[in-house]
Amino acid sequence: MNFQILHEQIFSGARVRIDSRQVTTGDVFFTVSGDRFNANDFVSEVLKKEPSFVVMDEDRGIQDERVLIAEDGLRALQDLARYHREKLNIPVVGLTGSNGKTTTKELFHAVLSSRYQCRATAGNLNNHIGVPLSLLSIQEQDEVAIIEMGANHQKEIEFLCSIAQPDIGYITNFGLAHLEGFGGPEGVIKGKSELYDHLRAYGKKALVCSDDSEQVRRSEGIERLLFGQKEKDPFCFSTHKEGPTFQMKYQEKVVHTQLSGAYNFTNVASAFSLGLMFEMEEEEIIQAIESYIPTNQRSQLQRSEGNNQLIIDCYNANPSSVENALESLARFTGKRIALLGDMLELGAYEKKEHQRMLDCAKSLGIDEIITVGPIFASLKNEKVHSFLETEHARSFIEKQAHNQCTILIKGSRGMRMEQLIDLL
Repeated sequence: MNFQILHEQIFSGARVRIDSRQVTTGDVFFTVSGDRFNANDFVSEVLKKEPSFVVMDEDRGIQDERVLIAEDGLRALQDLARYHREKLNIPVVGLTGSNGKTTTKELFHAVLSSRYQCRATAGNLNNHIGVPLSLLSIQEQDEVAIIEMGANHQKEIEFLCSIAQPDIGYITNFGLAHLEGFGGPEGVIKGKSELYDHLRAYGKKALVCSDDSEQVRRSEGIERLLFGQKEKDPFCFSTHKEGPTFQMKYQEKVVHTQLSGAYNFTNVASAFSLGLMFEMEEEEIIQAIESYIPTNQRSQLQRSEGNNQLIIDCYNANPSSVENALESLARFTGKRIALLGDMLELGAYEKKEHQRMLDCAKSLGIDEIITVGPIFASLKNEKVHSFLETEHARSFIEKQAHNQCTILIKGSRGMRMEQLIDLL
């Protein structure tokens, strides 16, 4: 396949599509099929939309010079992304981790884009399909790129690194996420550290939080920049105070973020440090961070019509992130309510970790606990309102007079906890 001509189209502004409904004039369409559909079935309709090229992985005898045949559509997409990346002469920042990937990516983008033409992963396109699409969105005028990489099993980060080829790498943390796929906490550490393995093998750089001794150990042998709360760190930060939103200090300068929760410390500090790595001025970085407003149901603070303060953090959940969110909720004054949805993909750790979250909420003195999902509901706990489904929880919440409360809404994406926001 002629990757050069496709690369030139992308640099000229052509967008890469895998959804036939999104194709417009000049786009490049790849047939990436799913379990329930064959993308090649849509090629005839796609050609009517005037794409520049269509890459199929079945030869159906279509006589059109725009049609290219590949052995496998997905592999062709990945190979083109790798080819495109090798042609780029800009720094690529790659990040992964158990918690905070997308918030950190958005903060990275907010900081770097205040000075540079910066391209970043859109939404959460961070898997074996999303990373190639993110790379293929990079165009000739871009000066730096930020690529988020997600994983739920071993060797996935290694594969994504082979495509993204990051020049600077950052791991947000080693948390208790995707335990089922990784095979437990040690598997998570090993899987995420594949980013460090890549950086070490290719002589690249790492941004590392020195407060995490395991990350410091795993990143040995890499040219790295350390940040954290230790005075000896090149970049030293401290928590200023936590009210409704999180505040941080760097060299006596206070950063007033619009994020909820002190657990965002490393997210904000890493973004600040990345800006310094790119030789940006401190005031420039502070202004960028303070201007960032979360809108993606991650660490989002919102005042409801019922005069409640909502901490909306329901895009995803795992034991590490839920525990951090509960600790943050406990710092608020007045009545505090934890509205928790099941945490998915925990495998054999499922019941143990759900029970631990309930015990954590109780030990922190959270005033009311409401849970949604069959895992939480299977546990026998006094003073916990448990419901199998979101609709059952809606009926209960509608009858309550929640007013002037601080309410944490947290759960895995599949629990659709955002459907309860309008009741609060």
